[in-house]
Parts: sequence; structure tokens; C-alpha cells
Amino acid sequence: MDFTLTPEQEALRAEVRAWLTANIPDEWVNQIVGRADVPRAEAYDFMRAWQRKLYDAGFIGLTWPKEYGGRGLTFMEELIVQEEMALAKAPPILNILGVGMAGPTIIAYGTEAQKSRYVSKILSCEEIWCQGYSEPNAGSDLASLQMRAVKDGECWVISGQKVWTSLAHVADRMMLLARTDPDAKRHKGITYFLLDMHLPGVTVKPLKQLTGDAEFNEVFLDNVRVHESEVLGGVNNGWAVGLTTLMYERLALGFGLQVRLRIALDGVVDLARRMEKDGRVITKDRIMRQKIAQLWIETEALKYTGARGITKLLKGEMPGPEASSGKMIWVDTHQRMQELAMEIEGPYSQLTRGSDWAVEGGLWQYTFLRSRANSVEGGTTEIQKNIIGERVLGLPKD
Repeated sequence: MDFTLTPEQEALRAEVRAWLTANIPDEWVNQIVGRADVPRAEAYDFMRAWQRKLYDAGFIGLTWPKEYGGRGLTFMEELIVQEEMALAKAPPILNILGVGMAGPTIIAYGTEAQKSRYVSKILSCEEIWCQGYSEPNAGSDLASLQMRAVKDGECWVISGQKVWTSLAHVADRMMLLARTDPDAKRHKGITYFLLDMHLPGVTVKPLKQLTGDAEFNEVFLDNVRVHESEVLGGVNNGWAVGLTTLMYERLALGFGLQVRLRIALDGVVDLARRMEKDGRVITKDRIMRQKIAQLWIETEALKYTGARGITKLLKGEMPGPEASSGKMIWVDTHQRMQELAMEIEGPYSQLTRGSDWAVEGGLWQYTFLRSRANSVEGGTTEIQKNIIGERVLGLPKD
């Protein structure tokens, strides 16, 4: 990938940098609840307003078509903006799944009416999206999903359960996979729906996790009537459409979250400069310096791995299975970074939010616990290894 910028791209970088300097809210610097990698309930309103501000300024959805609220630019411009976000330690957006997954999939497969209806509202954060894939007996083996959709006139009547659905408790829409032909082969007979979460028969039950937050959810559908116009990509073509969403998800995790990883790494460095061990600042410890340096190297390597994915998109190609490598590397790097933060804090790592002695209000304890979900969400690490082995390296399934 050629990283040489055109004069127009250099101008965009300067524009973004100046805008971020002038517009990142002052309270963000000291807002502990918002600085976690995944939005916390206390920060939802803040992040919604921040995303709207980015949208109004034209710094979100840069590659999306102009007629749907984007700017019609290339992924090189997107890379520039993401780099500047990392350098400025900008807040994350709230509608992560909508921007990273739902929007690109609708642009790729949607009808003109669907693109006009949904896409710009994803960017502006007017509508929050969640992903309805996993079920109690269909997580990593997505083809085993059992949620049923039966045609009744102009509607599909859908019943079943989804689980581990991030942000479903605040979502307006869901990327939903349901089985529409139970007699077809496992990967056939699945349809992708754009579900209105406010329809009668939709019930959301939050699941409290290690962090104490209820960020994941169970979602129950009881004879929910969904109009046929909300089918995306054609009836019984949900497997192909759903895989496109997953490829964008892993591209976003491997590339987009690299920005959050770099911000977190800067936080670890700052933490090490302030904490002491045996009367010495942590950064004076050679072993600790080596561990931090290794994480910095791997974070930079992840950035360039993401750039390879961008190269493919610049050629007009869809994200491929190689995006799984970026997701897998991000998981490992992020979890080790959180473990290092606990090591840096030493005995203080046992003190969490609510304690007067908790470092940074218990932020690192929260992100350490939250990071355990990284190797499960977005496809488990074991599944990512299988995808890389079979679909990238061409190894046999056995």
C-alpha cells in the first residue's frame, strides 16, 4: 500500500486535526466512564451527541455514497481520519455495530428504498443497531440457528431467541438472521431481516457480566410480524448476506479498533509513568519497558495489517476471510495490554470502582474484566483460526 498522500489528502488531515482540537469536549479528558473500549451506560448520551457532531462535520462514513449521507471518498481518507482520531484520543462513537456492519451491508445488498431509509440514520446515530446472530445452541456454529420465520401474506412471522446481543437494550434496529426454509440444507434457507426492535412481540432481557454492566442481552421474538420489504438481499440468501456482515465486522475489529488500541496503549504508558514499584517509577524497570515496547510494536503491526485490508477495499473488492487475522491479533494484543495494566498497578489492581484508593477510578480493572469477552465476541478465536486455516491457507478441514 502506498502511504504517500495527495495534496487533497494532506489538506483533509490538517482539516481533521484542527477540527478535533477545537471540538473534543473538555470533559472527555477526565471522563473515566467513557474511556472504556466499549460504551458504558453512563456515557451513551455523550457518545450519541459526539457521533452526531462527527456526522455534521462530515467525518464519519467518509466512504459511503454522498446520496446516503457519506462523502464518497476512498478508504485512504478513512485511514487518515482514524489515525487523527487516535492521535487526538477522540471519544468513540455509540453506533459501533451500525457504522461498522449494518451500513456497509445495506449499501452492498439493499434496495434503493432500504438504502434511503436506513443508511444516513446510522451515521447520524438517530437509529442504533444490534446484531441478531447467536442463539443458545447456535453461536460459533451459526448454520445451526433455529429462529423461524414463516410467510403470512406480506409479512414474515418470526419466533425464537437470540443471545449475547450487544446493545440490544438501547437498539432501534437489528441485523437478524432467521430460518425461512427448514427443509433446506443448513447453510441454505436462511434470510437476513432488518428488524424493528420496537415491534410488538420483541422482548429484551439484559445479561449482567463480570464488569457489573448489562451490555449483552437475550432477545425473544414471539410471533413478530416483519414486512417483506425488510428482507435484505433476497429470501433464503441470508447466509451470503450474513457473511458479508461478518467480514465487515472483522475488518472493523482488526482495523477500526486499532485506533482504540493505540489510545489504550498511550494510557498504559501514562499509567506506568505514574506508578511506582520498590520506590522506583515503573518505566525505570527494564522488563516493564520491554513489555510496553513489545505491545507498541504489535499495535503498529496491527495498523499495517489493517492497511492491507484497506488496500483490498481500494481495489473495489469486498473484505475477505483474511480479515479474521486482524481480529485475532487485536484480541491477543488487547488482552495482554490489559493484563500488563494490572501488573503495573500491582496491589492496587485489586481495588475497583467505589474505592477511594482505586487508580483512575477503577478504569483499568473494568477494561481488564471486559477484555475477557474479546476472544468470544465477533467470532471466537478458535473459529478465526479455522477460517484462516481453511479459507486463507487452504488447509483441510480435518
